[in-house]
Amino acid sequence: MEKTTNDRFETVRQLISVAFNVPEEQIGEETVQADVATWDSLGHLNLMLMLEDQFSVSLDVDDMAKLTSVSAILEFLNARCPSS
Repeated sequence: MEKTTNDRFETVRQLISVAFNVPEEQIGEETVQADVATWDSLGHLNLMLMLEDQFSVSLDVDDMAKLTSVSAILEFLNARCPSS
């Protein structure tokens, strides 16, 4: 079943909410790491692992370093798994 971009955003939003213990309503498509006070290195690693699990993708260190915003995460996922 194909996920729409909106579905993908909602899933990423939920994962970020869980990883950094913030309400989903505070996370938008323009949210960046600096907008989330609890987005630290350990939380970032946990988020990356959750993304790998949820979307069945493999992230290398370079990918992880670049995925510091909702828009970057969505762009990466749209490129890597356009129909998942």
